[in-house]
Amino acid sequence: MSTAILIGQPAPGSTLEGDLRSLGFDVRIATDAADAGSLLAVIPGDDRVAIVDARFVGHVHALRLGLTDPRFDASAVSGAVSARPPARPALALAVRRAAESTARGAVAVGSVADTVAAVLEDTDVAVHRPELGSLVAAVPADPQAGNEARQAVAAVDEEAIRLRSAVKSRDGFFTTFCISPYSRYIARWCARRGLTPNQVTTASLFTALIAAGCAATGTRGGFVAAGALLLFSFVLDCTDGQLARYSLQYSTLGAWLDATFDRAKEYAYYAGLALGAARGGDDVWALALGAMVLQTCRHVVDFSFNEANHDATANTSPTAALSDKLDSVGWTVWVRRMIVLPIGERWAMIAVLTAVTTPRITFYVLLIGCAIAATYTTAGRVLRSLTRKAHRTDRAAQALADLTDSGPLAQVFARALKSAARLLPPPVYAFVGGVVVVTVSALTDFGGPWPVVAALVYCVTSGIAVSRPLKGALDWLVPPFFRAAEYGTFLVLAANSGVNGALPAAFGLVAAVAYHHYDTVYRIRGNTGAPPHWLVRAIGGHEGRVLVVTVVAALLNNTDFTVALTALAVAVALVVLVESIRFWVSSGAPAVHDEGEPA
Repeated sequence: MSTAILIGQPAPGSTLEGDLRSLGFDVRIATDAADAGSLLAVIPGDDRVAIVDARFVGHVHALRLGLTDPRFDASAVSGAVSARPPARPALALAVRRAAESTARGAVAVGSVADTVAAVLEDTDVAVHRPELGSLVAAVPADPQAGNEARQAVAAVDEEAIRLRSAVKSRDGFFTTFCISPYSRYIARWCARRGLTPNQVTTASLFTALIAAGCAATGTRGGFVAAGALLLFSFVLDCTDGQLARYSLQYSTLGAWLDATFDRAKEYAYYAGLALGAARGGDDVWALALGAMVLQTCRHVVDFSFNEANHDATANTSPTAALSDKLDSVGWTVWVRRMIVLPIGERWAMIAVLTAVTTPRITFYVLLIGCAIAATYTTAGRVLRSLTRKAHRTDRAAQALADLTDSGPLAQVFARALKSAARLLPPPVYAFVGGVVVVTVSALTDFGGPWPVVAALVYCVTSGIAVSRPLKGALDWLVPPFFRAAEYGTFLVLAANSGVNGALPAAFGLVAAVAYHHYDTVYRIRGNTGAPPHWLVRAIGGHEGRVLVVTVVAALLNNTDFTVALTALAVAVALVVLVESIRFWVSSGAPAVHDEGEPA
């Protein structure tokens, strides 16, 4: 529930009370700040409460931005302030202080809301003040100022601004010029019919799954339909975020759905392409798994780099300065956004190639494009890190430690071999251990003991890599090296087994583990901490899973190895999904709202 306390009587002809009701507020009238405090005391504590001056003149969307955004505990525009339940005690205190100031004659009735907002900020409550642009929000001091404010309101097309602001501030070329010009109107259509972003997100998922099913038919008609449906799924994927921004319907569940469904859609589509190719006699499961591994590792590079530098002090770099300078030149902005192959460009490419070529060609082009993008982004981040003078915080080091997903074995070796960490930087240990286990697994006969030995070496180097806080310039490379090593080992062992079904089983295992890693990222982004330690221990940590899979490959025959991979994939998926769903649905974690460039 939401309640708005309107201080004073609105002027004749004012639509303020109706505007507040249209935004979902139950409106109550107070004569002054003291009366507002009395009303506030009887409003249930789990209600959002807004304090609004009766002389407010402005756009409805300005009120929506200032009073209804669920991402912020307190927010305000001129003449209005709002507080969610966590900020209610501070709001009550601020109203009492405003009443005391009014009693002393220090505050006019028309400025009570602004005084309350100022008191909140003085008591260290973070008050969000949205960028209004040309939207109007004012408390006129006299009739002439009121007329001028109303004329300013009439001169601005509020709906055009609302539609424009529904689009992400940073997006890829394809999304900006080929999707957003019309998807914003689909978002408005959905809002006017009471649809929620979560419903649109779910519709996007089902559309992508149907596309994957069409691709799995292996027919030309199925491939054409799959490409068209994948593009439509992406339109809906843009629409859900635009609907959330258009109507300010942000939620914890919505953030989780949006974060996980994109990956589920893309990887399910890869599986559909592989199944369709198999129907035509072409086995491309290794390519499908390789595409998933490469794309996931790309994301981990982005996540790790951003977390390492999220709150770093003295965070300066000549490379970053050059990048910022290039962002001021129009054509370089779009070239740089396209070369990283963000989700819009990537899905458009996959859709077109699916319709007009074969799954094998689609995966070849996808792998080449993602490899170029990964090289470009990783090289840029390495250059920034080497030229950056930054002091990384304990929070950043903890985030990187959580992203490593280190299990019990790595922790044991970390304690036992801590002194060895002084010899080489952590990324060197992570890289060398990963190269050893993947190379040995790829170049030796399936079923031999050497991959197990290499996995033990990997466990040791993994422990040394995380034995000290990850605060070095390139320590953010440790998590992506671990991901590449783990996923790569699963891929090459399954490929070497030579049994039908081994690569699909490895695909399922990597998908389950990757979900766990994405879940970790979005928990950290939401400032809720990493998944519980028991979960990491239960699924072994990255080094434990690598050791288990290599041991299984050494002890079992090829067919039984496939069965074991499948069982492990199901077990990991069940554990991480159940705990993840429990957390995001019931924990009350804050929504993660991404306005950055999509990946």
